[in-house]
Amino acid sequence: MTGSILLALILMVVSPVMAAPLQLDGAGASFPYPIYSKWFDIYLDVDPDVQINYQSIGSGAGIRQILAKTVDFGASDSPMTDEELAEAEGEILHIPMVIGSTAVVYNMPGISSGLKLTGDLLADIYLGKVTQWNDPKIAELNPDLNLPKLAITVIRRSDGSGTTFTFSDYLSSVSEEWAEKIGTGKALRWPVGLGGKGNEGVAGLVKQLPGAIGYVEQAYADQNNLSQAAMQNKAGNFVLPSLKGASLAAAGVDMPADYRVSIVNADGEESYPIATFTWLLVYKDAVDEVRGRKLAEFIWWAIHDGGSYAEELHYAPLPDAVVEMLEGTLKELNYNGEPFLK
Repeated sequence: MTGSILLALILMVVSPVMAAPLQLDGAGASFPYPIYSKWFDIYLDVDPDVQINYQSIGSGAGIRQILAKTVDFGASDSPMTDEELAEAEGEILHIPMVIGSTAVVYNMPGISSGLKLTGDLLADIYLGKVTQWNDPKIAELNPDLNLPKLAITVIRRSDGSGTTFTFSDYLSSVSEEWAEKIGTGKALRWPVGLGGKGNEGVAGLVKQLPGAIGYVEQAYADQNNLSQAAMQNKAGNFVLPSLKGASLAAAGVDMPADYRVSIVNADGEESYPIATFTWLLVYKDAVDEVRGRKLAEFIWWAIHDGGSYAEELHYAPLPDAVVEMLEGTLKELNYNGEPFLK
Protein backbone atom coordinates (compact mmCIF):
# COMPACT_ATOMS: atom_id res chain seq x y z
CA MET A 1 0.00 0.00 0.00
CA THR A 2 1.49 3.36 -0.99
CA GLY A 3 1.85 6.20 1.48
CA SER A 4 -0.77 8.37 -0.29
CA ILE A 5 -3.41 5.64 -0.21
CA LEU A 6 -2.70 4.97 3.46
CA LEU A 7 -3.09 8.71 4.25
CA ALA A 8 -6.41 8.84 2.42
CA LEU A 9 -7.72 5.89 4.40
CA ILE A 10 -6.63 7.50 7.68
CA LEU A 11 -8.39 10.77 6.78
CA MET A 12 -11.58 8.90 5.92
CA VAL A 13 -11.53 7.32 9.39
CA VAL A 14 -10.69 10.39 11.45
CA SER A 15 -12.57 13.10 9.49
CA PRO A 16 -16.03 13.96 10.85
CA VAL A 17 -18.97 13.22 8.61
CA MET A 18 -20.49 16.54 7.49
CA ALA A 19 -24.28 16.39 7.69
CA ALA A 20 -26.15 17.99 4.78
CA PRO A 21 -28.18 21.05 5.79
CA LEU A 22 -31.92 20.62 6.18
CA GLN A 23 -33.68 21.84 3.02
CA LEU A 24 -36.87 23.86 3.41
CA ASP A 25 -38.99 24.19 0.28
CA GLY A 26 -41.11 27.15 -0.74
CA ALA A 27 -42.88 28.25 -3.90
CA GLY A 28 -44.95 31.11 -5.24
CA ALA A 29 -44.72 34.78 -6.13
CA SER A 30 -42.06 36.02 -8.53
CA PHE A 31 -42.65 39.60 -7.28
CA PRO A 32 -40.47 39.14 -4.14
CA TYR A 33 -38.02 36.64 -5.69
CA PRO A 34 -35.06 39.11 -5.78
CA ILE A 35 -35.23 39.85 -2.04
CA TYR A 36 -36.07 36.26 -1.07
CA SER A 37 -33.06 34.96 -3.04
CA LYS A 38 -30.80 37.39 -1.23
CA TRP A 39 -32.24 36.44 2.15
CA PHE A 40 -31.84 32.72 1.54
CA ASP A 41 -28.17 33.18 0.57
CA ILE A 42 -27.42 35.34 3.60
CA TYR A 43 -29.32 33.07 5.97
CA LEU A 44 -26.93 30.21 5.18
CA ASP A 45 -24.35 32.16 7.21
CA VAL A 46 -26.85 32.79 10.02
CA ASP A 47 -27.88 29.14 10.26
CA PRO A 48 -25.66 26.78 8.23
CA ASP A 49 -27.93 23.89 9.20
CA VAL A 50 -30.75 25.02 6.93
CA GLN A 51 -30.94 25.69 3.21
CA ILE A 52 -34.03 27.22 1.60
CA ASN A 53 -35.10 26.25 -1.89
CA TYR A 54 -37.63 28.58 -3.55
CA GLN A 55 -39.51 28.16 -6.84
CA SER A 56 -40.57 31.47 -8.42
CA ILE A 57 -43.68 30.13 -10.15
CA GLY A 58 -46.35 32.73 -9.41
CA SER A 59 -48.70 33.39 -6.50
CA GLY A 60 -51.47 31.13 -7.82
CA ALA A 61 -49.14 28.14 -7.96
CA GLY A 62 -47.73 29.00 -4.53
CA ILE A 63 -51.21 28.95 -3.01
CA ARG A 64 -51.98 25.61 -4.68
CA GLN A 65 -48.76 24.08 -3.34
CA ILE A 66 -49.27 25.21 0.26
CA LEU A 67 -52.83 23.88 0.12
CA ALA A 68 -51.45 20.54 -1.15
CA LYS A 69 -48.73 20.62 1.53
CA THR A 70 -46.03 19.92 -1.06
CA VAL A 71 -43.94 22.84 0.27
CA ASP A 72 -43.04 24.15 3.71
CA PHE A 73 -44.32 27.61 2.81
CA GLY A 74 -46.14 29.36 0.01
CA ALA A 75 -45.64 32.94 -1.13
CA SER A 76 -48.15 35.32 -2.66
CA ASP A 77 -48.69 38.99 -3.47
CA SER A 78 -52.42 38.49 -3.19
CA PRO A 79 -54.03 37.38 0.05
CA MET A 80 -55.79 34.03 -0.04
CA THR A 81 -59.55 34.26 -0.37
CA ASP A 82 -61.92 32.89 2.27
CA GLU A 83 -62.78 30.07 -0.16
CA GLU A 84 -59.10 29.14 -0.60
CA LEU A 85 -58.50 29.22 3.17
CA ALA A 86 -61.51 26.93 3.67
CA GLU A 87 -59.80 24.29 1.49
CA ALA A 88 -56.76 24.10 3.79
CA GLU A 89 -56.18 21.17 6.13
CA GLY A 90 -55.32 23.47 8.99
CA GLU A 91 -55.07 27.18 9.71
CA ILE A 92 -52.85 29.12 7.31
CA LEU A 93 -51.28 32.38 8.51
CA HIS A 94 -50.43 35.32 6.25
CA ILE A 95 -47.01 36.77 7.15
CA PRO A 96 -46.25 40.11 5.40
CA MET A 97 -42.53 40.28 4.54
CA VAL A 98 -41.86 43.50 2.60
CA ILE A 99 -43.71 46.14 0.56
CA GLY A 100 -43.15 46.62 -3.15
CA SER A 101 -44.27 48.73 -6.09
CA THR A 102 -45.64 47.46 -9.38
CA ALA A 103 -44.06 49.56 -12.10
CA VAL A 104 -45.82 50.35 -15.38
CA VAL A 105 -43.06 49.83 -17.94
CA TYR A 106 -42.93 50.69 -21.62
CA ASN A 107 -40.78 50.44 -24.73
CA MET A 108 -41.27 53.55 -26.84
CA PRO A 109 -38.33 54.32 -29.22
CA GLY A 110 -36.93 57.77 -28.53
CA ILE A 111 -38.77 58.22 -25.23
CA SER A 112 -36.97 56.68 -22.29
CA SER A 113 -38.53 58.78 -19.53
CA GLY A 114 -41.14 61.40 -18.73
CA LEU A 115 -44.31 59.46 -19.62
CA LYS A 116 -47.32 60.21 -17.39
CA LEU A 117 -50.46 58.10 -17.14
CA THR A 118 -53.66 58.21 -15.13
CA GLY A 119 -55.39 55.12 -13.81
CA ASP A 120 -58.35 55.61 -16.16
CA LEU A 121 -56.07 55.87 -19.17
CA LEU A 122 -54.10 52.79 -18.15
CA ALA A 123 -57.38 50.89 -17.81
CA ASP A 124 -58.44 52.05 -21.28
CA ILE A 125 -55.14 50.77 -22.73
CA TYR A 126 -55.62 47.37 -21.10
CA LEU A 127 -59.28 47.31 -22.23
CA GLY A 128 -58.07 47.79 -25.80
CA LYS A 129 -59.78 51.20 -26.16
CA VAL A 130 -56.54 53.18 -26.57
CA THR A 131 -54.32 51.48 -29.14
CA GLN A 132 -51.78 54.06 -30.38
CA TRP A 133 -49.06 55.85 -28.44
CA ASN A 134 -49.99 59.19 -30.10
CA ASP A 135 -53.63 58.87 -28.99
CA PRO A 136 -55.03 62.32 -28.05
CA LYS A 137 -55.66 61.19 -24.43
CA ILE A 138 -51.97 60.28 -23.96
CA ALA A 139 -50.83 63.40 -25.83
CA GLU A 140 -52.96 65.66 -23.60
CA LEU A 141 -51.21 64.33 -20.49
CA ASN A 142 -47.76 64.50 -22.10
CA PRO A 143 -47.54 67.75 -24.13
CA ASP A 144 -43.74 67.81 -23.86
CA LEU A 145 -43.23 64.39 -25.44
CA ASN A 146 -43.03 63.74 -29.18
CA LEU A 147 -45.21 60.64 -29.08
CA PRO A 148 -44.71 58.28 -32.04
CA LYS A 149 -47.42 56.94 -34.31
CA LEU A 150 -46.89 53.42 -33.03
CA ALA A 151 -49.28 50.64 -32.00
CA ILE A 152 -49.41 49.83 -28.30
CA THR A 153 -48.67 46.19 -27.56
CA VAL A 154 -50.24 45.23 -24.23
CA ILE A 155 -48.20 42.74 -22.18
CA ARG A 156 -49.75 40.93 -19.21
CA ARG A 157 -49.18 37.77 -17.21
CA SER A 158 -50.02 34.34 -18.59
CA ASP A 159 -49.90 32.61 -15.18
CA GLY A 160 -51.83 33.04 -11.95
CA SER A 161 -50.11 36.07 -10.49
CA GLY A 162 -50.15 38.20 -7.37
CA THR A 163 -48.67 41.04 -9.42
CA THR A 164 -51.72 40.77 -11.69
CA PHE A 165 -53.92 40.82 -8.59
CA THR A 166 -52.33 44.06 -7.39
CA PHE A 167 -52.44 45.62 -10.88
CA SER A 168 -56.10 44.70 -11.44
CA ASP A 169 -56.99 45.69 -7.87
CA TYR A 170 -55.63 49.14 -8.69
CA LEU A 171 -57.45 49.35 -12.04
CA SER A 172 -60.70 48.28 -10.35
CA SER A 173 -60.25 51.05 -7.78
CA VAL A 174 -59.89 53.78 -10.43
CA SER A 175 -62.04 52.57 -13.36
CA GLU A 176 -65.69 51.55 -13.00
CA GLU A 177 -65.60 50.00 -16.48
CA TRP A 178 -62.60 47.83 -15.57
CA ALA A 179 -64.23 46.81 -12.29
CA GLU A 180 -67.46 45.81 -14.06
CA LYS A 181 -66.00 44.08 -17.12
CA ILE A 182 -62.74 42.53 -15.87
CA GLY A 183 -62.47 42.89 -12.09
CA THR A 184 -59.70 41.87 -9.70
CA GLY A 185 -57.90 38.55 -9.61
CA LYS A 186 -54.72 36.53 -10.04
CA ALA A 187 -55.87 35.26 -13.45
CA LEU A 188 -58.22 37.30 -15.66
CA ARG A 189 -60.11 37.18 -18.93
CA TRP A 190 -57.87 39.72 -20.62
CA PRO A 191 -59.56 41.50 -23.56
CA VAL A 192 -56.22 42.16 -25.31
CA GLY A 193 -52.52 41.48 -25.00
CA LEU A 194 -49.67 38.99 -25.04
CA GLY A 195 -48.95 36.85 -21.99
CA GLY A 196 -45.57 36.51 -20.29
CA LYS A 197 -44.79 33.99 -17.55
CA GLY A 198 -43.67 35.56 -14.31
CA ASN A 199 -42.33 39.06 -13.82
CA GLU A 200 -39.30 37.82 -15.75
CA GLY A 201 -41.42 36.95 -18.78
CA VAL A 202 -43.30 40.27 -18.85
CA ALA A 203 -40.06 42.27 -18.48
CA GLY A 204 -38.49 40.27 -21.31
CA LEU A 205 -41.38 40.87 -23.71
CA VAL A 206 -41.53 44.60 -23.00
CA LYS A 207 -37.79 44.86 -23.56
CA GLN A 208 -38.00 43.01 -26.89
CA LEU A 209 -41.08 44.66 -28.44
CA PRO A 210 -41.12 48.33 -29.52
CA GLY A 211 -44.48 49.81 -28.56
CA ALA A 212 -44.98 47.44 -25.62
CA ILE A 213 -46.42 48.32 -22.21
CA GLY A 214 -46.46 46.01 -19.19
CA TYR A 215 -46.40 45.81 -15.41
CA VAL A 216 -43.67 44.30 -13.24
CA GLU A 217 -42.30 44.55 -9.73
CA GLN A 218 -39.94 47.54 -9.62
CA ALA A 219 -36.76 45.47 -9.13
CA TYR A 220 -37.40 43.75 -12.48
CA ALA A 221 -37.90 47.15 -14.16
CA ASP A 222 -34.62 48.43 -12.75
CA GLN A 223 -32.64 45.26 -13.47
CA ASN A 224 -33.82 45.32 -17.11
CA ASN A 225 -33.37 49.10 -17.55
CA LEU A 226 -37.00 49.47 -18.57
CA SER A 227 -38.65 52.87 -18.88
CA GLN A 228 -41.20 53.48 -16.11
CA ALA A 229 -44.31 55.67 -16.28
CA ALA A 230 -45.25 58.15 -13.55
CA MET A 231 -48.74 57.26 -12.31
CA GLN A 232 -51.25 59.78 -11.01
CA ASN A 233 -52.00 59.05 -7.37
CA LYS A 234 -55.16 59.68 -5.37
CA ALA A 235 -53.95 63.18 -4.46
CA GLY A 236 -53.61 64.02 -8.17
CA ASN A 237 -49.81 63.97 -8.28
CA PHE A 238 -47.74 61.99 -10.80
CA VAL A 239 -45.38 59.66 -8.96
CA LEU A 240 -42.73 57.21 -10.16
CA PRO A 241 -42.47 53.84 -8.38
CA SER A 242 -40.06 54.07 -5.47
CA LEU A 243 -39.28 52.68 -2.09
CA LYS A 244 -40.50 55.91 -0.50
CA GLY A 245 -43.76 55.86 -2.46
CA ALA A 246 -44.44 52.25 -1.43
CA SER A 247 -43.64 52.99 2.22
CA LEU A 248 -45.99 55.96 2.24
CA ALA A 249 -48.77 53.84 0.72
CA ALA A 250 -48.47 51.46 3.67
CA ALA A 251 -47.88 54.11 6.32
CA GLY A 252 -51.48 54.81 7.14
CA VAL A 253 -52.82 51.29 6.76
CA ASP A 254 -55.18 49.96 9.41
CA MET A 255 -53.73 46.47 9.56
CA PRO A 256 -56.33 43.75 10.24
CA ALA A 257 -55.51 40.82 12.53
CA ASP A 258 -55.08 38.41 9.59
CA TYR A 259 -52.88 40.87 7.62
CA ARG A 260 -55.02 40.53 4.46
CA VAL A 261 -55.09 44.15 3.33
CA SER A 262 -54.92 46.18 0.11
CA ILE A 263 -52.87 49.39 -0.10
CA VAL A 264 -53.52 50.34 -3.76
CA ASN A 265 -54.59 53.92 -4.54
CA ALA A 266 -53.66 54.98 -1.02
CA ASP A 267 -53.99 58.47 0.42
CA GLY A 268 -50.94 60.73 0.57
CA GLU A 269 -49.32 63.40 -1.58
CA GLU A 270 -46.33 61.19 -2.50
CA SER A 271 -47.83 57.70 -2.20
CA TYR A 272 -47.28 55.43 -5.20
CA PRO A 273 -50.70 54.04 -6.16
CA ILE A 274 -49.78 50.46 -7.24
CA ALA A 275 -48.14 49.05 -4.12
CA THR A 276 -48.65 45.92 -2.06
CA PHE A 277 -47.47 43.84 0.84
CA THR A 278 -46.17 40.40 -0.14
CA TRP A 279 -46.86 37.48 2.16
CA LEU A 280 -45.46 34.10 3.19
CA LEU A 281 -48.18 31.51 3.77
CA VAL A 282 -47.49 29.03 6.56
CA TYR A 283 -49.46 26.51 8.57
CA LYS A 284 -49.91 27.61 12.18
CA ASP A 285 -49.63 23.99 13.38
CA ALA A 286 -46.51 22.45 11.90
CA VAL A 287 -46.59 18.93 10.51
CA ASP A 288 -42.91 18.34 11.27
CA GLU A 289 -41.31 19.72 14.46
CA VAL A 290 -37.79 20.30 13.09
CA ARG A 291 -38.91 21.83 9.78
CA GLY A 292 -41.50 24.00 11.52
CA ARG A 293 -38.97 25.31 14.04
CA LYS A 294 -36.39 26.14 11.37
CA LEU A 295 -39.02 27.96 9.30
CA ALA A 296 -40.24 29.98 12.29
CA GLU A 297 -36.65 30.98 13.15
CA PHE A 298 -36.01 32.08 9.56
CA ILE A 299 -39.15 34.21 9.38
CA TRP A 300 -38.30 35.84 12.73
CA TRP A 301 -34.84 36.72 11.35
CA ALA A 302 -36.29 38.00 8.04
CA ILE A 303 -38.78 40.45 9.57
CA HIS A 304 -36.18 41.83 12.00
CA ASP A 305 -32.81 41.67 10.22
CA GLY A 306 -33.86 41.02 6.62
CA GLY A 307 -35.38 44.47 6.22
CA SER A 308 -31.91 46.02 6.06
CA TYR A 309 -31.33 44.26 2.72
CA ALA A 310 -34.65 45.35 1.21
CA GLU A 311 -33.87 48.90 0.18
CA GLU A 312 -31.02 48.04 -2.20
CA LEU A 313 -33.54 45.94 -4.17
CA HIS A 314 -36.21 48.69 -4.04
CA TYR A 315 -38.48 46.97 -1.55
CA ALA A 316 -39.68 48.82 1.53
CA PRO A 317 -39.19 47.11 4.91
CA LEU A 318 -42.19 46.59 7.13
CA PRO A 319 -43.34 49.47 9.35
CA ASP A 320 -42.25 49.01 13.00
CA ALA A 321 -45.87 48.68 14.09
CA VAL A 322 -46.39 45.74 11.72
CA VAL A 323 -43.18 44.03 12.92
CA GLU A 324 -44.34 44.39 16.52
CA MET A 325 -47.73 42.94 15.60
CA LEU A 326 -46.04 40.04 13.77
CA GLU A 327 -43.94 39.09 16.78
CA GLY A 328 -47.10 37.98 18.53
CA THR A 329 -48.34 36.13 15.45
CA LEU A 330 -45.06 34.23 14.94
CA LYS A 331 -45.19 33.02 18.54
CA GLU A 332 -48.37 31.17 17.56
CA LEU A 333 -46.38 28.86 15.25
CA ASN A 334 -46.16 25.54 17.05
CA TYR A 335 -45.85 21.78 16.99
CA ASN A 336 -48.43 19.85 19.03
CA GLY A 337 -49.28 23.03 20.90
CA GLU A 338 -45.68 23.81 21.87
CA PRO A 339 -44.65 27.19 20.35
CA PHE A 340 -41.34 27.43 18.53
CA LEU A 341 -40.63 31.01 19.60
CA LYS A 342 -41.06 32.35 23.13
